[in-house]
Amino acid sequence: MILSRRRYRYALPTIILILITCFLFSSLPPGAEPPFDDHSYYAEYHPQPPQSDNRIHWTKHTDRHPVSSFIPLPTPAPSAIPRVQYDFAKESWFGRRKRVNRQKAVKEAFKHAWKGYKQHAWLRDELSPLSARYRTTFAGWAATLVDALDTLVIMGMEEDFKDALHAIESIDFTTTDATQINVFETTIRYVGGLLGAYDLTDGKHPILLKKAVELADMIYDAFDTSNRMPQSRWQWSRSAQGLSIQPSEQTVLAELGSLNLEFTRLSQLTHDPKYFDAVQRITDILDDAQNKTKIPGLWPVMVNAQDLEFTDPRFTVGGMADSTYEYLPKEHLLLGAQTNQFRKMYAAAMEAIKKRLLFRPMTKDGEDLLFAGNVHTSLATNSPPEPQWEHLKCFFGGTVGIGAKVFNRPEELSIARKLTDGCIWAYDIMPTGIMPETMYLSPCRSMDNCEWDEQKWYQDVRRRLAKGLKAKDTVQEAKTLIKERGLQPGLTEISDPRYLLRPEAIESVFIMYRITGDKKLQDDAWRMFQSIEKMTRTKHAHAAIDDVRDLKANQLDYMESFWLAETLKYFYLIFSEPDLVNLDDYVLNTEAHPLKRPSART
Repeated sequence: MILSRRRYRYALPTIILILITCFLFSSLPPGAEPPFDDHSYYAEYHPQPPQSDNRIHWTKHTDRHPVSSFIPLPTPAPSAIPRVQYDFAKESWFGRRKRVNRQKAVKEAFKHAWKGYKQHAWLRDELSPLSARYRTTFAGWAATLVDALDTLVIMGMEEDFKDALHAIESIDFTTTDATQINVFETTIRYVGGLLGAYDLTDGKHPILLKKAVELADMIYDAFDTSNRMPQSRWQWSRSAQGLSIQPSEQTVLAELGSLNLEFTRLSQLTHDPKYFDAVQRITDILDDAQNKTKIPGLWPVMVNAQDLEFTDPRFTVGGMADSTYEYLPKEHLLLGAQTNQFRKMYAAAMEAIKKRLLFRPMTKDGEDLLFAGNVHTSLATNSPPEPQWEHLKCFFGGTVGIGAKVFNRPEELSIARKLTDGCIWAYDIMPTGIMPETMYLSPCRSMDNCEWDEQKWYQDVRRRLAKGLKAKDTVQEAKTLIKERGLQPGLTEISDPRYLLRPEAIESVFIMYRITGDKKLQDDAWRMFQSIEKMTRTKHAHAAIDDVRDLKANQLDYMESFWLAETLKYFYLIFSEPDLVNLDDYVLNTEAHPLKRPSART
């Protein structure tokens, strides 16, 4: 009873205060009313990143090394290019029901992760999925938001896409707290993300192209060097102050050779040749150097971009090199086959890869698989490749599949499939159903005949993990190492057991499905997705895990933007109708952003 009286005693003054407040705000002079904002939810729960008045802002200065004549973008009508996609037949009722149910499960996973990002990291680069905090990883320009724009379109999440469009208007690409800008990552994630969403929506949202140009014009200054090669880890504040920059003597190959698609598409859309000119100069340098390296046909992992030297002894199609090779057939597609340069470069690269990098692993069940290893030319001449495989390399099956189709190299479709099946196998053999970041395999003695040899596997394990040790019972020592390291038959080391939410395996599975129409690949994808979803799901989103050998693996507090931009997009697309992002209409950049191709089907 006393409690009731107290409530009543405070209720009247509260009501009076509310009435006074309403009267004051209702009588504001015209134009003073708070503007209506249907995004007030975001203002309350997602404050803008803090801005500092004294931060440097990029402004355009006169080029220190201006281009006197731009390389023109090929403009004639596109040449005929062979079809990439399989001619799918009408599916059965049962087949459609199974496919759609799987697709819905993927979309639910995306919505879960997107919700966590919206609630806890809006307008930040990445969500920390365990602590519900955020990470600044790519200049602080809302990397996950921009990277996921076209996924929102693909999945039909119209309201979320509208919210994202509204939010990108506030991103200021002229400044960042980062001391360096990674030109490659900025190009593939931000410029690619904006252009992909623009192309998928048929140019209906000019803000997307406007922001892409705004950012591209800024990073174009990274090319203002004495030889017009970009400073890949760009000291942007020097350019903002009109100071000189130079390319690095230690430039990652992929960061130099993987800017083509995005800059070419910008020139196609804006009719400004400077973007294409910038990347075509790089292509010409790579073309000229390709047959002068220590493995003719391939480029080394590191490049001296300042002196244009390609003397590094390390060669791979994996990390630090990968997308340079990926972009050879894709740039050919985006240019509408108006030049034979990329056909020639791809052919030279593939011949060297087949000769020097490919190997067949020894497996318990005798599967006919292929992997691409690494070569260090300071070792013995024509030595076999180091039998290393990494998740990053799993893109290569899809790349070879596209190359086989567009360059009319049908004999290499089997190579593409064996490379893709190798990644599926690497998922299937692990206790969690997920392949590790990096592993080493026991190679076959011959590519043609490879029966399982238990003793050879033991020898390879011991050679890999017990170097310099002498033991009376090498078999027992190998068995001990196998047990301690959680090695599955055929593996000799798992040097990095993490899973970082990477997309490369499902990328190739998706591409090979769209090329061959083989429904088995959909089943493989579904198995992969279920394993990943089970191990990575958190309260707020999805997280990387520390050890794919452990069914109780620890989750790690980060979720890179490619989880929403690539991994879940590819899982969704393999269960979509084949005309959604048809590979005869679009070319996907290395961050899975679909860029519209010149229309030419045969």
